[in-house]
Amino acid sequence: MAITDNILIKIRECKDSLTPVERMVAEYILENKDEIPHLSIKSLAQASRTSDASVLRFCKTMGYSGYRSFIVSISTSLGSMDEDSAEQYTDIQPGDNLVTIIANIGRNNIRSIEDTLSVIDRQAVARAIEALQTSKRIVFFGIGASGLVAQDAEQKFTRINKMCHAFVDGHSQLTGASLLSKEDVAIFISNSGDTIEILDALDIAKKNGAHIVAITKYSKSELSEKADTLLSISTPEISIRSGAMGSRIAMLTIIDMLFAGVASADYQQVKKYLNRSRSIISKKRRR
Repeated sequence: MAITDNILIKIRECKDSLTPVERMVAEYILENKDEIPHLSIKSLAQASRTSDASVLRFCKTMGYSGYRSFIVSISTSLGSMDEDSAEQYTDIQPGDNLVTIIANIGRNNIRSIEDTLSVIDRQAVARAIEALQTSKRIVFFGIGASGLVAQDAEQKFTRINKMCHAFVDGHSQLTGASLLSKEDVAIFISNSGDTIEILDALDIAKKNGAHIVAITKYSKSELSEKADTLLSISTPEISIRSGAMGSRIAMLTIIDMLFAGVASADYQQVKKYLNRSRSIISKKRRR
């Protein structure tokens, strides 16, 4: 089954970056999802202790021209959510047995990918792939777990003969950003979108004219606002390590999309590069 945009996931992801009044509308919707399609704009305003104008502003903030189109989208999202997808992400709990851990981590990772597919802009993915195809050089920026994603991306694109590099610490990121040009693509990876080192490097890269691609959580942030192309992910609202695991899986999925898109567009040439590198590596394996 194809996964389509899910407005409920988008509301969940961006509610913390909304205005206080808009957040009241968002929280009421998320807590009373099933009744929302049956409410008039006045009823929703009263139930969320806001006003008709506030509800309408919220709809427009979420990308809808009016209340009716917003409600139709809510109904569609509810209809696409089966029992499994409605389950919440599960955090690590003290004393969990191995069977529970395996099930929860697997479910969280699956949900992270499915939810990301519900919020990502397909046209933005296409624009990023086009920019990568024509770029002279690709540079990836990430700190911590996002740095691991940047290194994975470097490994993938290197194999198809793309000139690229991953910078994973603050000082080297400043240096790398300062050497970029209008012919280059800079991909900044940050779940929060507010990592200081990433934003410092982004400002330099932007001044140098590089095309800025952001991979970050579906929410308002400085990174999302400054990007030329925004690729949003969805991550769990949990407190311990399984949250970071989910965001990493979602980010790796975006990298795979970009790699596959670039590889597919120039398949015959890419196939030669992949076969060549595979042949060299296979000779080094112990027989």
